[in-house]
Amino acid sequence: MPSAVGIAAAVRAGDVRAVDVVAECLGRIAAAEPALCAFTEVWAEDALRWAADVDRRVAAGEPLPLAGVPIGVKGRSGLRAAPARALVAAGCVPVGATSVPGRGTPWQTWGLGAGGRTVNPWRSDRTPGGSSAGSAAAVAAGLVPMATGTDGAGSVRIPAAWCGVLGLKITNGRLPSADRTGLAAPGVLTRYAADAAAYWHCVRGEDPERAEPSAGPPTTALDRAGTPPAGSTPATGSTPPGDGTPPLETTPPAESNPPGRSTSATGSTPPTENTSPGENTPPGDAAPPSESTPPGESPPPGDGAPPVAGNLCSDGTRPADSTPSPVTPLTAVWSADLGFAGPDPEPVAVAHAAALRLVDAGLLRLVQPARPVRLDDPAPAWLALRDSSGPDAPAGRTAVDALRAGNDRRLAALFADADLLLTPATPNAPHGHEGPGDRYSTALTWAFNLSGHPALSLPAGFGPDGCPVGLQVVARHGEEDLLLDVARAAEAARM
Repeated sequence: MPSAVGIAAAVRAGDVRAVDVVAECLGRIAAAEPALCAFTEVWAEDALRWAADVDRRVAAGEPLPLAGVPIGVKGRSGLRAAPARALVAAGCVPVGATSVPGRGTPWQTWGLGAGGRTVNPWRSDRTPGGSSAGSAAAVAAGLVPMATGTDGAGSVRIPAAWCGVLGLKITNGRLPSADRTGLAAPGVLTRYAADAAAYWHCVRGEDPERAEPSAGPPTTALDRAGTPPAGSTPATGSTPPGDGTPPLETTPPAESNPPGRSTSATGSTPPTENTSPGENTPPGDAAPPSESTPPGESPPPGDGAPPVAGNLCSDGTRPADSTPSPVTPLTAVWSADLGFAGPDPEPVAVAHAAALRLVDAGLLRLVQPARPVRLDDPAPAWLALRDSSGPDAPAGRTAVDALRAGNDRRLAALFADADLLLTPATPNAPHGHEGPGDRYSTALTWAFNLSGHPALSLPAGFGPDGCPVGLQVVARHGEEDLLLDVARAAEAARM
């Protein structure tokens, strides 16, 4: 799968037409969907028409930084979100709505596509995570180079980790969100850090000419962080190909119905979607766009660009006189559990090994904080905010504020002494389609929805089950550029 920035450069240069790029993308989707079920809707006719419109705009000399890039959008109402509108204005072509969880489960780390449950591209008996399930699966399988997501408790980072792609959650409140609790933030799933950087430059309202990304195809971290151990069975049982794309089954899995309720006795596993548990799609669900709203007419958010925290140029490349990595390593704190999570040893070991590779490459320097990282478990506060309409909501608000303030103080002290916080992206490996039991797959991610910090999941390697593991990287508020700088440096260093 070519990178999004590579596709756009070829379309702008006239080497390939957007129509041809999108037609090839639709062919891949048609071939994979019977097994993968990553899309709830595929907008083939509309996508080809929109791609032809992109070709006309390019021929007229319009600068489109992401000209002709096919994307998936999360859920049927995904095109109404501000980031998707900005991507479309930059030349992206939406090809369909990616799957989100269906009704009937208190846990949301799964997806329901048009043909049945969404499967993990590496192992069809495992879920891809959620709630941006289809977006992660489609990107991991090479169907699209980029897909949008939303992250209310880990809904971008968890599926990114379990599908072996990059998933970025931006700082809460920096872009518009339909989530009234403030817990959900927009995000993106990509195979390459340069593509995530291109997404960020476009959605934050930067001048398209200044945001035009580099055409150079970056490398992916997934294919050299180790291969699945012998005896593992990612999808068809083969080892990952060199491009990091998992092999897909050619026939649908035996079970095509959505999973049932969790087997947990307590039913305590919380949702990760930015909607209430059991909701099929975000509020205000809408049909796919009509012919009267071509993508080029959708206005991007007009908020102005934030300060750049990393050392990348605005186009996602490094200055000509810069070194491939920061002059001095960034300081980082490692925490396996944030003081409360109780993760399984396997994802901890894989994520920690990835962190050490970044240290060995000279990108990071691990430091010991003045005090161990011990956050309060955010579960009570997160759940109380989600249930803010309940009769006990006013009384619970005091406890929510106290927990949030305490964690905010601890994180402020940590980021006063270090640039980054590193953790496993999830405390557990991808679970089966029957559900996670009583595990909180969100245990290591939702603290940063409560605090609002930007975070991303980087591919870290493979667990003993043959499924990918993610390394979560968290930065100070507003430092998305720094996170993307680290991701690109990790790719260049062949993490």
